[in-house]
Amino acid sequence: MTALRAALTAVEARARAAETRATDAEARTVSAEAQIAHLKHLVARMRQDRFGASSERGRRLLEELETTQAEGASENAADPTVGATAPRNNWGAPLTR
Repeated sequence: MTALRAALTAVEARARAAETRATDAEARTVSAEAQIAHLKHLVARMRQDRFGASSERGRRLLEELETTQAEGASENAADPTVGATAPRNNWGAPLTR
């Protein structure tokens, strides 16, 4: 009976460790996805700054990225692993519209 309890305790400990690893991996995935969305937004803003807002497709893409980023910011506000930064120009100043 003691051996069964010890085996059960070991299995439960391994299950908790696996759950912790899965939660950590999920948090890293969410953080990476937020960073990717942020970088896509920065690229779109830089393209617009460089080439202007001449194409309808470019304007739509930027609007979609800004909407997605705003939604993601509200979802990730409580997540300390997501370190969103304000878009900046080449001189370190925040970008303005």
